[in-house]
Amino acid sequence: MTELLEQAIAKLKNLPANEQDAIAAMILAELEDEQFWDEAFARSPDILAKLAAEAMAEYRARRVEKSKAELT
Repeated sequence: MTELLEQAIAKLKNLPANEQDAIAAMILAELEDEQFWDEAFARSPDILAKLAAEAMAEYRARRVEKSKAELT
């Protein structure tokens, strides 16, 4: 366990039980959310690459349109 986490837990121990439970629930929810997204991204690298390519193509197209408009 890291020193920072140990400090946080030491401070949490001084809180009332209901506040400890509330913070514990937030931490667990955050960890679950992080795991969900890690798994989702791991399952869909091709989809993410396609979306990134589409976004870059759209960005480049707007830059070309803007450059053409500046020339006229």
